[in-house]
Amino acid sequence: MSKQELSNIDNKVYQQWFQNLCEEIDKQRLKAVMQVNASTLQHYWWLGNDIIKKQQEQGWGTKVIDQLSVDLQKRYGSDSGYSSRNLGYMKNFAAEYPDFPFLQVPLAKLREMPILQARLAKFTVSADGNFVQVPLAQITWYHHISMIPKVKDLALRAFYMTETAIQGWSRDIMLTQIDDEYHKKARALPNNFDTTLPPVKSDLARATFKDPYNLGFVDMTKVKQEQDLEDQLANKVTDFLLELGRGFSYLGRQYPLNIAGEDSKVDLMMYHTRLHCYVAIELKAVEFKPEFLSKLNYYISAIDDLVKMPEDNPTIGLLLCRTKNNTKVEYALRGMTQPLGVAEYQTNKVIEELKSELPSIDDLENTLK
Repeated sequence: MSKQELSNIDNKVYQQWFQNLCEEIDKQRLKAVMQVNASTLQHYWWLGNDIIKKQQEQGWGTKVIDQLSVDLQKRYGSDSGYSSRNLGYMKNFAAEYPDFPFLQVPLAKLREMPILQARLAKFTVSADGNFVQVPLAQITWYHHISMIPKVKDLALRAFYMTETAIQGWSRDIMLTQIDDEYHKKARALPNNFDTTLPPVKSDLARATFKDPYNLGFVDMTKVKQEQDLEDQLANKVTDFLLELGRGFSYLGRQYPLNIAGEDSKVDLMMYHTRLHCYVAIELKAVEFKPEFLSKLNYYISAIDDLVKMPEDNPTIGLLLCRTKNNTKVEYALRGMTQPLGVAEYQTNKVIEELKSELPSIDDLENTLK
């Protein structure tokens, strides 16, 4: 291509077209991977279910699995996935999930834990209206066989399947979260998405955000004000993005907004590739106050007018506070017109406890004097 031809290309239009292409390619590649995963699970479930039926019909014991493994590996090769252990996993998988390709979770069970209800609300309800049908193909075979012995409660399994898919957890991270009882710590994010976003978008937004966020990688002994917290999150942005979950892209700190000739700045600006929207994050090193939401609501209105493109969805605001009272948050959200959520952040409790017991710098200086 000649320089003359290149000069005729509108760079802004090209970059937007390129971005749209990349997003569509990513979608298609993910779809292909998920189709392969679904086929693998279907095959393993079928084989495991057939083993169960044949053992019941013929009264065969576990030795038949060893024999079947030997014969299948002779036919299809030793790396075909038909080891005795894997065949045992297939049998267990089929026994655990008789309604494949779904896990049926009773609606009554979801009402016991708001976080389960928030995460699983987007899935189809069964014809009789009593169950939510959670697709098993959200996660890989190796995730499944690792989760089954660790999580016996089916509703919790459905939660961890969905959370693993949303957050993009590896198998090891998923197991760590299970061991840490993540489901007891995570709560449904207080938000107003139902009244400020279309139904499909509000469901996806609720599934994207959580409460609280674990900022254990932050050294709270160095945090005296919001600026200190922002500095550390910006310096450890990879850790922060991992905690936020899949789909977040970091655009910068102190993101400038020129509103009616005055300069304003958003603490942290993100873009979410699944929600297709900007996410403005405001940080507070203190307890939640209603006025914090008013300021964030103001910023979001400005971002939608000054930054957002027509193809972007409405901007979402996330307020991260040291602590909060959910009743106060609920009252404050009622008057807001923009999509907002409020979450706490957790830090290393040991460091916090030590910090509270140590004398301050002022105390030490006074003692030395």
